[in-house]
Amino acid sequence: MKRSFTPIIGMIAGIGLIIYAMSSSGPLAGFFDVPSLIITLLGSFCALMISFPIETMKKIPSLVMKLIIAPDNDRVALIDKIIEITKKSRVQGILSIEGDISELQYPLLKYGLEMVVDGTDEDTIKELITTQLEQTESRHSEGQEVFSKWGEYAPAFGMIGTLVGLIAMLGDLQDPSLIGSGMATALLTTLYGSFLANIIFIPLAKNLEMQTDNEMKTNEMILEGVLALQKGENPRVIEQKLQSFISQKDLKAAEQEDETVAAVSEK
Repeated sequence: MKRSFTPIIGMIAGIGLIIYAMSSSGPLAGFFDVPSLIITLLGSFCALMISFPIETMKKIPSLVMKLIIAPDNDRVALIDKIIEITKKSRVQGILSIEGDISELQYPLLKYGLEMVVDGTDEDTIKELITTQLEQTESRHSEGQEVFSKWGEYAPAFGMIGTLVGLIAMLGDLQDPSLIGSGMATALLTTLYGSFLANIIFIPLAKNLEMQTDNEMKTNEMILEGVLALQKGENPRVIEQKLQSFISQKDLKAAEQEDETVAAVSEK
């Protein structure tokens, strides 16, 4: 796992800029209304409870934590480990890597290598790992869908709150001077809905989607490495195959780091 505070910083900065713009237009108290907040936030949350099972709703706190703590997807280090295991199995035999498997941090790689050591055929390994990938993607997409739907529901409930406020205001027009303040209060729920959707819920859904895409690409690379090892391919060929999953920028950075380490070692 690795920590990244960039999403949180972006969220805080976005909220801060909006609050600054609001304060420039007048007292912040004028933008705060408890009934409007209840309709928008709690109303949209109730819609989520109708849409998703309780097991999924319980995952919301852990999904939010993924903004800070994301899975480690250092593909360069992972390739180095796969090539190291491949070379060892080529020289000492496939059974020699059993001890290395237990020390691996990637569950999917451990799972695949255990099947290779057990002598499982290529088609079965591919089928089982592919099933694992599909299950992983399905679980992750469920979390994305929660925040994506919340991003849809919040503005809708904001509009509902605005309509409720307008109906209440138009039902009592004895004092025309109160129309302006009544209209402002009615529009607050629309503001809350758009605010919550565009600075919190939709960005959260997109962040989770990007994390899933990144993890799935890493898992596909692991599948390729395991199958190549099972077929007994040359380590150099395997390395070239796996490097296709890495951007040229990351490859150059890794090469420069290796050169720096080598230079320090020589000194």
